[in-house]
Amino acid sequence: MKKKLLIIIGVVLLLFVIAQLIPLPKRGSNPAVIAEPKWDSPQTRALAKRACFDCHSNETTWPWYSYVAPVSWLIYRDVTEGRDRLNFSEWNRSQSAGLEASEQVLSGEMPPSFYLPLHPTARLTAAERQALAAGLNNSLVQP
Repeated sequence: MKKKLLIIIGVVLLLFVIAQLIPLPKRGSNPAVIAEPKWDSPQTRALAKRACFDCHSNETTWPWYSYVAPVSWLIYRDVTEGRDRLNFSEWNRSQSAGLEASEQVLSGEMPPSFYLPLHPTARLTAAERQALAAGLNNSLVQP
């Protein structure tokens, strides 16, 4: 029984080490900031930076655990999908989620609840949520 447990632990550790060798493109790096929206106020940008930029801009902060597989794979996927959907750093291209951004902030969908425990500064009060939603609506929805 003890020998079986040691073998299982050894196999798990070996798989963990092998997983670290699987490369991810651009892991830990950020593309250049090309263009940002015309923010309606510095406060809107500050709230968006605090709550949204890690996944929705080219200014992602890559914490230490973003380099450890398999967590790195999940973070890379989330950032890539977030940037594809809405990227505040590439406002020169079409943004598929620009119109939905304020609604998702108001509904509590964004920032996602799984993100908040490790990023407590992204947690928004009700007043901040209202201000960010209004600011996003004013900044992102073009007449």
